[in-house]
Amino acid sequence: MPLRSWALACLAILSLFLLSEAVKKEDFKSCSQSAFCRRNRALADSASEQSNWQSPYTLVKDSIRFSNNFLTADVKNTATNNVLILELQVLVDNTVRVRMDEKSPLRQRYQDHAQFTLVDDAKPVKPFKSGKNTDGVVKITLDESGCRKVVVTPSPLRIDFLVNESPVVTLNDRGFFNFEHLRSKELHKPKMITQRNEDGSETEVEAEEEKDLWEETFRTWTDSKPNGPESIGMDISFHDFGHVYGIPEHASSLSLKETRGGEGAYTEPYRLYNTDVFEYEMDSPAALYGSIPFMLAHRKNESVGVFWMNPSETWIDIVKTAPESHATGVQKVFNMVKSTGQKKSTKTHWFSEAGVLDMFVFFGPSSKDVFRQYTKLTGKPAMPQSFAIAYHQCRWNYINQNDVREVDEQFDVHDIPYDVIWLDIEHNDGKRYFTWDEAKFPDPTKMQNELSQKGRKLVTIIDPHIKRDDDYYICKEAKDKNLFVKQPSGPDYEGWCWPGQSSWVDYTNPDARKWWADKFKLDNYKHSTEALYVWNDMNEPSVFNGPEITMPKDMVHHGGWEHRALHNVYGQIYHGSTADGLKERLAVQQRPFVLSRAFYAGSQRFGSIWTGDNMAQWDALQASMPMIMSVSVAGLPFAGADVGGFFNNPSHELLVRWYQAGAFQPFFRAHAHIDTKRREPWLAGEPYTDIIRNVVRERYALLPYWYNLFQEAHENGTPIMRPLVVEYPEDEAVFAMDDQFLVGGGILVKPVTEEGATQTNVYFPPSDIWYDLHTHDRVQGMASQVVPAPLDVVPAYYRGGHIVPRRERIRRSSHAMSLDPFTLVIALDANGEANGSLYLDDGKTFGYEKKEYLMAEFNFKHGVLTYSIQHKNPVFASSIASVRVERLVILGHPSASKAVATDGSGKRDLDVEKSKNGKLVVRDPAVLITENGWKIELA
Repeated sequence: MPLRSWALACLAILSLFLLSEAVKKEDFKSCSQSAFCRRNRALADSASEQSNWQSPYTLVKDSIRFSNNFLTADVKNTATNNVLILELQVLVDNTVRVRMDEKSPLRQRYQDHAQFTLVDDAKPVKPFKSGKNTDGVVKITLDESGCRKVVVTPSPLRIDFLVNESPVVTLNDRGFFNFEHLRSKELHKPKMITQRNEDGSETEVEAEEEKDLWEETFRTWTDSKPNGPESIGMDISFHDFGHVYGIPEHASSLSLKETRGGEGAYTEPYRLYNTDVFEYEMDSPAALYGSIPFMLAHRKNESVGVFWMNPSETWIDIVKTAPESHATGVQKVFNMVKSTGQKKSTKTHWFSEAGVLDMFVFFGPSSKDVFRQYTKLTGKPAMPQSFAIAYHQCRWNYINQNDVREVDEQFDVHDIPYDVIWLDIEHNDGKRYFTWDEAKFPDPTKMQNELSQKGRKLVTIIDPHIKRDDDYYICKEAKDKNLFVKQPSGPDYEGWCWPGQSSWVDYTNPDARKWWADKFKLDNYKHSTEALYVWNDMNEPSVFNGPEITMPKDMVHHGGWEHRALHNVYGQIYHGSTADGLKERLAVQQRPFVLSRAFYAGSQRFGSIWTGDNMAQWDALQASMPMIMSVSVAGLPFAGADVGGFFNNPSHELLVRWYQAGAFQPFFRAHAHIDTKRREPWLAGEPYTDIIRNVVRERYALLPYWYNLFQEAHENGTPIMRPLVVEYPEDEAVFAMDDQFLVGGGILVKPVTEEGATQTNVYFPPSDIWYDLHTHDRVQGMASQVVPAPLDVVPAYYRGGHIVPRRERIRRSSHAMSLDPFTLVIALDANGEANGSLYLDDGKTFGYEKKEYLMAEFNFKHGVLTYSIQHKNPVFASSIASVRVERLVILGHPSASKAVATDGSGKRDLDVEKSKNGKLVVRDPAVLITENGWKIELA
């Protein structure tokens, strides 16, 4: 067998082996196998064991300077005499940035990731009030009210963030701050300890902490670590906050668990290191495909947050402590002795392998404030095209053009709407991206045009590994332009992935990003049309023969930076480059749709993500909810999980339950592994197909509501799939709840995740009234109760006080719904009132940035529904001039015998249909959504 064929055969065997096995824990490092994690944890252990422990870091008092809203000062490590520069800046919107770097580094440390992570350095607020007392303690007041302050204590260094004179967040509270200075191996003097031998003699040996400083081995791979140790660690305490959320991605609970002691605690820290994990296990702090080092802390009616901006490998320990006294030295200096209650506090310890300390603290005070503050820095979530929030059909792989046509036709035969069909790696010529297997797909343009005629789209997969083949134009161009990631010795880095021997484009290089984006132009991407969109997979990056199935850390990027320093942001930059390519390919720019598996802070600007290669099993269905909510809390609202499970074959019952959950999650896509049985909805047979059809139709009926929520998320970063704690910040019963959620603020969903269940327990926050989404019955009784949940029902409820717009005509795609009339579901609260909104734009271009949209509000009070337009672009409004409201469904109204509509054409009487459950239906009021000021009165 020729060497090339032999290598490809081996790769195929390796791939099948990897895909057939469950996650192998030994393929991925534990903390004890990661030298910098081991060192930082050891420091924490040593400090905790010493009753008189004090951090060696001290602020140099006479170095304190205030300039342009910056506090700068030197920070000295009294144990080593190394000096850091501290910068503290107050930003707009109750946000504070803290940075520390070496004052005189041996060489520059990596911090270029800020250009990919932050959309713009926020402007400072007006000059803050500042000063220092004779002890060198610095107090900074953020706002005119004086309720938010930052206090810096010099010795040992400690930074407190206070609200109403009580600390909410403290840096270096326990003295775990650690900054490993760059050093020369030749000049390094190892720490030695005396070891007593068995014969009583003594020997000088290197201390345990000297192990793996300059070279580190994991299994068969050796990391050369040319710069030696360079980690950063900091403990961050959230005082009186018993719950913290975020730091995705993990198959873990929404309210993060302890990692050092405590009932049910993990034995490992949470790890942030983008990895390709096959069949990942449930209830684990192990790293997965994406990393966002953002954490939200919440207590009754108050939230704060931190963003640890570092894309290198990061670990986070979490412990919960008993109520604490806050009569600290800081408070005594400023007479701030104030009780903060009797709640548990959460103490965290963050440590990253490289870079500088660069972090943000968000004062809130609500979780929605924190979401806005965070996305103001890292970017607004992208506003998707309208088709992207509908239903997607995917598997690995639809095998040829006829297969695509048949699947598409069967959706119509079975009256199931869908918007997008996907092609995985087998559609390429030998897994060469941007190409087609012409034997299987002889006319891709025709295929796309046929889909487009029905308002449907095609998504093709394009991964970052490029097949090493000089006859492959993408590879040749990248080689000629010198755009691949390099080995430390200079040549292109090569590893194995789907095509065999591959190289990886270095997207940190601006020339590479521009070159990559140009590849998506319609005349560059052969047989692509406007109906084609993109899926970025394997972008952690995944390397089959690399350490931890990814790129070695000592590979070299543009500017000479090691991969270790930027690993977690690589997939985000790739995602953004692809999105730029789709955006720029047409004269009139259209919003890109790009799904990515890897992500980092800022990925929300580019599109959607999914939770990766999950299993067709009940616990994976349950885990999808906290996983998606955790990603959403961390600023990335457009997320979902593979409906049905990627690996293995779900039972019909599990498939149905997964559709019911997926239909209420932001990204709604069915997907399956190449070795699974085909599972398109009609193949399940009755009654399962009918149940799936109904829940998919429910998703389409609610698309106007979903689109409103995406616009809200775009504006302020508020999650779409919302943990109950976001809407009920005072209700401690929901602080750790992650088996039910809200879609926006108006719909409560409790998916069934237990095999054989015909009922389930739902918690109804007692401060509101609830109505069954399907029957419209009012829920009797409040708080936790058991509700019926037969297989054809997903427990979902309208929240009193909300008006939800729907479109209920049965269509084959969302495009066909664009001029359909609206049904308004008006769910009344205890006062007989409700409010809602309507947002519409063209659904595909960036015209909304030029205010080419319609935004309006509905208000129901005293039996009258009024409609007020907040903004109306006349050109856009003319395109929807015929769209009307065709039905009102009013829930919770005691009685009414008639209704009167009043608009620009005068008054007219309307028919009212009454039901025993307190529901009123007003048919065909025929009021137009482009006409301001109409009203409908009940009497």
